[in-house]
Amino acid sequence: MSERRLLASGDVLAHRYELQDLVNEKLGSTTWRAHDQVLNRNVGIEMLSSADPRADHFLQAARESTSVTDPRFLRVLDLIQEEQHHHLVVREWARAFPLDQLLAQSPLPNRRAATVVAEVAEALANAHEHGVYHRRLTPHQVLLKQSGAVRIVGLGVTTALSPVGRQDSLEDLQGYEQLDVQALGKLLYACLTSRWPGAHVDGLNAAPTEHGRLLRPRQVRAGVSRDVDTTCDRILGTPPRNHATPLRKAADIARTLRLSGEDDDLHDDQPSLASMSSPDLLRLDPVIVPGGPPPGLEPPRRRPKAYEPAPPTTLERGKERAKRAAKGDRGLVLLGVVGALVIVTVLAFLVGRSSNNGKADPIERDSPLRVLPIQRAGDFDPQGEDGSENPEEARLAIDDKLSTGWHTSRYFGSADLGGLKDGVGVVLDLGGPREVDSLRLQLEGQPTSFSIFASLPNTTKVPSSLRGLRRVAAVNDAGTDASVSLESGILTRYVVVWLRSLPEVGDGEFRGEIREVVIRGRS
Repeated sequence: MSERRLLASGDVLAHRYELQDLVNEKLGSTTWRAHDQVLNRNVGIEMLSSADPRADHFLQAARESTSVTDPRFLRVLDLIQEEQHHHLVVREWARAFPLDQLLAQSPLPNRRAATVVAEVAEALANAHEHGVYHRRLTPHQVLLKQSGAVRIVGLGVTTALSPVGRQDSLEDLQGYEQLDVQALGKLLYACLTSRWPGAHVDGLNAAPTEHGRLLRPRQVRAGVSRDVDTTCDRILGTPPRNHATPLRKAADIARTLRLSGEDDDLHDDQPSLASMSSPDLLRLDPVIVPGGPPPGLEPPRRRPKAYEPAPPTTLERGKERAKRAAKGDRGLVLLGVVGALVIVTVLAFLVGRSSNNGKADPIERDSPLRVLPIQRAGDFDPQGEDGSENPEEARLAIDDKLSTGWHTSRYFGSADLGGLKDGVGVVLDLGGPREVDSLRLQLEGQPTSFSIFASLPNTTKVPSSLRGLRRVAAVNDAGTDASVSLESGILTRYVVVWLRSLPEVGDGEFRGEIREVVIRGRS
């Protein structure tokens, strides 16, 4: 029996796929970049020896992955059995860079890290709906194209690494889903810190721990935004800190990250993928291209007299004499001109300020959404006997601490505030007219029903009743973490969070609590 020859660059498989570059060798399989001679395009070929006991599972897993049509997964184009003693899985080829190569240089900014992991989470959520799981998601399996698009490789093929002949039970499938969810949390952690929780993976160092518990990204690297840090802890924390609700579904992770990622410092000091060009995509040092002609090697020659300027005319000589005559007074003239300009500038400023007095600052419609600073917070109890309810605690709803918050009084008998009034809440002052896009509320206890009211944009006095306010959203039976998206174009200064139904805290006792409020929009 003749010895098998190893495949090499230049070999043609199935009479159409010419092997060109060996990309990877891992877990007994090899990945090649090949050229499809029939369709004149590049493809990726992953192959496993047909003698390997996992070969049949390898093809079956690739076949099952075709039920997932999400474009972020590299599509399976062809399955070939027993080609030169190998089973082949032919996929589309993406001209992109693995995420682990970028993270080896530096972590990603908050907004970009949240966007990349949200894309991966949405793709995995679609795969989970079809019963397909990745199970080995690492930064090397995530590709970033130059346009910023995300691609994922390896879906389904890792199923071939299961023991031969084993049938997956329902518990196994649930475990696979949680394995993907944990991998999403680790991927987010790696994007923020360039560290991988648990072990050295894809050239990244292991994430640090303290007393056996993983340090949060904000403890590892400065500049990580609070909301992305909290999302990472809600995925990986066992349990999450501050009694936050765990994230156990890929779809929930994607939705949460879409509302996260606002950088604490809006200046993005990381290079943008869209502004990079190969082959310097991964460079962080500036590439300086010299401009202008090279320095002369010989001293310049004297110009011929024919090229000398003509002598001054009578008029030009007269102008020069006038300049010399006024030379002593030139400083006074210049000082007078500067003084006049200063006076005109001050007058124009005063006139402009008086003409704009009382008018709202224009909103830049093209500016990106960001977290709007809340200047003040107060209690809002227009139907109470004394018109107030724990006013000294209202500021705790905007202090960036989930351990503190504003809470209502205790009501007895029913969740609708004991039937004593329609609601109670807090009023938030944005400091001026702002375009509000969405709110995120951290609540204590569940369920809580609430409404969102907004004042008119020209309102300058803190509202003390619902008159003059417009209801822009209503949420029933919310959990402890509630996000509310508003219709576009809502311009307001004062936002009221109005609690209508409270969670039960004791036998027949009801009390609501707002731990934190975050408002996103434009200013």
